[in-house]
Amino acid sequence: MGRAMNGYHDQLRLIRALRHPRLYSHAAKNIRVIETHISWVVLAGPFAYKIKKAVNLGFLDYTTLAARKHYCAEEIRLNRRTAPDLYLDVVAIGGALDAPRFGSVPAFEYAVRMKRFGAADLLDGLLARGKVLPRHIDALAASLADFHARLPSVPVDSVYGTAGSIGRIAQQNIEQLRPLLHATADGQTLAALARATETEFAACAEIFAARRAQGFVRECHGDLHLGNIALIDDVPVPFDGIEFDPALRWIDVMDEIAFAMMDLLYRGHPAYAWRLLNAYLEITGDYAGIAVLRAYLAYRATVRAKVSAIRAGQAGTSRHTQQTEMASCRDHLTLAQRCLNDRHPALIITHGLPGSGKTTFAQYLIEQMGAVRIRSDVERKRLHGLQASERSRGDIYNAAATGQTYARLYQLAREMLQAGYVVIVDAAFLQYAERGQFRNLARELAVPFAIASLHAADSALRRRLRRRRGDASEADVAVLEKLQAVQQPVAPEEHARMARFTTAQAPDSRDNARAWRKLASMLTVSVA
Repeated sequence: MGRAMNGYHDQLRLIRALRHPRLYSHAAKNIRVIETHISWVVLAGPFAYKIKKAVNLGFLDYTTLAARKHYCAEEIRLNRRTAPDLYLDVVAIGGALDAPRFGSVPAFEYAVRMKRFGAADLLDGLLARGKVLPRHIDALAASLADFHARLPSVPVDSVYGTAGSIGRIAQQNIEQLRPLLHATADGQTLAALARATETEFAACAEIFAARRAQGFVRECHGDLHLGNIALIDDVPVPFDGIEFDPALRWIDVMDEIAFAMMDLLYRGHPAYAWRLLNAYLEITGDYAGIAVLRAYLAYRATVRAKVSAIRAGQAGTSRHTQQTEMASCRDHLTLAQRCLNDRHPALIITHGLPGSGKTTFAQYLIEQMGAVRIRSDVERKRLHGLQASERSRGDIYNAAATGQTYARLYQLAREMLQAGYVVIVDAAFLQYAERGQFRNLARELAVPFAIASLHAADSALRRRLRRRRGDASEADVAVLEKLQAVQQPVAPEEHARMARFTTAQAPDSRDNARAWRKLASMLTVSVA
């Protein structure tokens, strides 16, 4: 006969017993146990057995066996959406505490059985070791865009994802953190952050509601920090999504992206953070989500601060670990405050013929500056119902289509500048009127304005266009020759706001040092 568990202390006995290889029906050498603040993961042979702790932390309650069984099933259901090959099944554990048997009934515990992978495969560690490459970030953005596109939107009558519930969750997170902070300075930091958070979320309330009505609140992963993403067969695979509270996973998709972006910022990789955001936006077209990004970045940083504080306060934690976790808590709180305060809008437009390196330059710029890019080639196709990689069959490059494209770029730039971000518009801007329209936008909004003019030899332009593969742009040598004939020269009054770059070499080559200095100086003052 099995016996009833008496809670957390009985679970400790179970975990000790599960360290013995003889208990498993499969080979199980070098058994290891990983402990988090809410679970144990027993690594045994080719499998990992995840057991939920019988704890009530306020934001989750695993104290009953029925609850743990339910949430094990939910964990399988939810995580198979992003990691179907990792999540296998829910297994019952019966027998006795000191001699447990998998699959035995009646069960006194349940575990999620997963395919085992190494801690060395987690993105947080790989990032620290310099093993995460730009293509991994791009692949993550693409997989998240695809994942979000497949999710149903929240039902209209649901309680999840409303403006009020979003604000309450953010404030509850702060309130749950408050008693975990014992130093006076930490309490003062949190109090200031609480006020700033309340202000930001109140300002975003109407946008939260509008995005919910537009279908952007979906049943997401919910806990997308880098420690919950594994690189398997060179592909980023999110796992360990939130199962214990629907309110924490029925969220705005921009909240999800903000979590991963925040973690990249926290770990000292802002270039990858902005690369991830821009790759996701380029695929989804969800530039309107930028209006709530700042709020979600701060919220996610505060969530991780709370997790660190919980870990620091757990029984049996060493003094060194306590100090490390509290340092992490403070650093996350500082990041949250910085995310709320960081508002330095500026507008940069590119200028150059096809093949001159505008997109490569803009990619470098967004990663170095922390900016949002809008690509004319991508938005032109989006306006005509095409994916960036699709080839157009009709004429989407006539004068009318070009006018629509620049109008779209203008509107997006306006919205993101008003949200307080640096915006880079990646387009040819070969006509004086096109450049003037955006210069006037910067003047109207009183933000700095600069033109990055990209140049290469005619032979280089032709060579690049002949070699171009898999790009959103469809420009070829014939298009180049047409545009060379109709481009308008830069007017004398434009030179003051233009930095001339050569793209014969990399954007940061010594040949461009003077242009970089001029660009930097232009971004310190608003256009007159």
